[in-house]
Amino acid sequence: QVQLVESGGGLVQPGGSLRLSCAASGSIFSIYAMGWYRQAPGKQRELVAGITSGGSTNYADSVKGRFTISRDNAKNTVYLQMNSLKPEDTAVYYCNADITYVSGTYRRRNDHWGQGTQVTVSS
Repeated sequence: QVQLVESGGGLVQPGGSLRLSCAASGSIFSIYAMGWYRQAPGKQRELVAGITSGGSTNYADSVKGRFTISRDNAKNTVYLQMNSLKPEDTAVYYCNADITYVSGTYRRRNDHWGQGTQVTVSS
């Protein structure tokens, strides 16, 4: 009943920028926290940045000062602006959202994940 669709990944040179987007759609009643995670080959998935429904943000130490997370509640969309990219930022980036949605006559609340988008930083 709910889908998260990411876009904006790709290949970029070190020092470059990318902007990721993640749009939620479906029978959405309310979206709470949203965030971006990443997983590099052979490594565990890690939190990159998170944002609450009120706009409070948190970041992994490795991306502070370079990445900015934001959201447009009217569009059910979360963004990740990534600047000064480094080769170690190379990973599959996943969108995550805590969503209450309508299912029949009920409301249900679950964590939802996007399909992932590849970000490769290389010269």
